[in-house]
Amino acid sequence: MHYNVCMKPITINVSERVYRQFQAYARAHERSTSELIREAMQSYLSHNLQRRTSLQDLKPFSLGRVLRDPSTRGDLLEEMAGDHRA
Repeated sequence: MHYNVCMKPITINVSERVYRQFQAYARAHERSTSELIREAMQSYLSHNLQRRTSLQDLKPFSLGRVLRDPSTRGDLLEEMAGDHRA
């Protein structure tokens, strides 16, 4: 993964066991441990810290005027099935 943004060096304390697991995984997948930690932080941010929009949060908006009176259209199932007898 290539980063085109300014990177901030940080110092963190993790258990030896956790760090060894990250190192082993990184070696097995030909990646750097720091890359995996950056990805883990981004994943945590995406899944836990960033606000996700719910359908309930969305505001309705107009699509324009009604083109045809829906009461004169007949049954939707008939229309979907191609039955235009209505």
